[in-house]
Amino acid sequence: MLDKFYPYEYAESVFGIDYEKLYEKGFRGIIFDIDNTLVHHGDDSNPKVDQLFRDIHAIGFKTLLLSNNEKSRVESFIKNIETEYICDADKPAPEAYLRAVKKLGLRKDQTVCIGDQIFTDIYGANRAGIPSILVKYIRAKEEIFVGKRRLAEYLMLEAWKRNKKNYNRIGDIHPDGTDVNKLFERDFLFCEISPGAYAISEAKEKSKRVIRDIVKKEPISMHKSRHRLPNVVSTHSNGLIKVGKGIDPELQENKAINIDLACKKINGIVLHPGEIFSFWKTVGKITKKKGYREGRVISGEIMEPGLGGGLCNLGNTIHRLVLHSPLEVVEFHSHSDALAPEHGERVPFSSGTCVCYNYIDYRFRNNTDQDVQILAWVKDKTLYAELRSVKPFPYTFDLSEEGHHFRKEDDGKYYRVSKIYKNTYDKKTGELLKKELVLDNHSEVMYDYDLIPKELITT
Repeated sequence: MLDKFYPYEYAESVFGIDYEKLYEKGFRGIIFDIDNTLVHHGDDSNPKVDQLFRDIHAIGFKTLLLSNNEKSRVESFIKNIETEYICDADKPAPEAYLRAVKKLGLRKDQTVCIGDQIFTDIYGANRAGIPSILVKYIRAKEEIFVGKRRLAEYLMLEAWKRNKKNYNRIGDIHPDGTDVNKLFERDFLFCEISPGAYAISEAKEKSKRVIRDIVKKEPISMHKSRHRLPNVVSTHSNGLIKVGKGIDPELQENKAINIDLACKKINGIVLHPGEIFSFWKTVGKITKKKGYREGRVISGEIMEPGLGGGLCNLGNTIHRLVLHSPLEVVEFHSHSDALAPEHGERVPFSSGTCVCYNYIDYRFRNNTDQDVQILAWVKDKTLYAELRSVKPFPYTFDLSEEGHHFRKEDDGKYYRVSKIYKNTYDKKTGELLKKELVLDNHSEVMYDYDLIPKELITT
């Protein structure tokens, strides 16, 4: 699983990269991290960095700074640099990387990401399918200790070099004679480094989630009630057993069992005003001892068996309830919503929500002035869910989708492309009060391409 964290190339610093060779190889855009990549953490840009960007632009590159920092930090840094930027990027989540490529007006295989951290910069680029260059982080002279994360990254990098993966330099030749640049045309899943390294990374992300929750002290709702609140805000139901080519019936049955177990933890949860619902705080850790079985999960871009598989279906159902209400989504992660062929009328957000214990969570806030409640249960292999409140809200909601189509892209794969909006109406007058983009959809098709409706394929 651990090639997810290996870079395509390694350099001692951003000043030691042959940018002209990158350009010769077809790259046209560079995504830079800032802290410890271009300058030491928190420092402003300097004349040497400013000149580097002028030189890169003179070659013909477009550039973009992708940072987890807030806007004020990034804008202060670029006062002498002409470049695009995205702040609050939430690396290593892949969404901001894909937005960066789109903002540059390029393809993924025309873009390279440069950063100093394996677990954020490189991992995020790899998840997005973007070539990456790891640079040695800029360490201040007074720094004595590097920290556990830096040590883990160093050990992983050394293991990568010992495994002779460092021939993956742009312009180098693979031992079998292949131009390594051709390897960039593949969507690497970065999942074969070593089980130990993957475990380190996963443990790190889980620990970060725990620490973040402690620091933020957000009011997570854990209150359940057997009594249903009187007003139904929104409902949703869907069959849990899918059939078709390549779909394992046993995994489908296991999915229904997994969702039933999780529903029993969620059913009846009440959120008081200001409280937050957390999928994983409510459901808890997924274990065999609790009865969870292997269902279908998405690992990178592959569907495979995994413990607790199918819970993304439940997360998506709850997300649909919330989108049909005034409640505020505070954490959402997506995967492909083209997992299986659709039958009948297209339903926006019929799938596509991603949850993975515990650091890929789904959360929403009760930002209203009354209690709300979630009900969720399984009956006859069908998932049912309701969102209830004490009294009716003065609004109604629906979802709309625009530009829905499928297209074959340069990597040879088909993708579903569309924009999904949440519409808010005045309940009395029916007037449209707000139209909000909730998903700029770009989902890889995970089923047999022959089953894609031909009339929906565009070039």
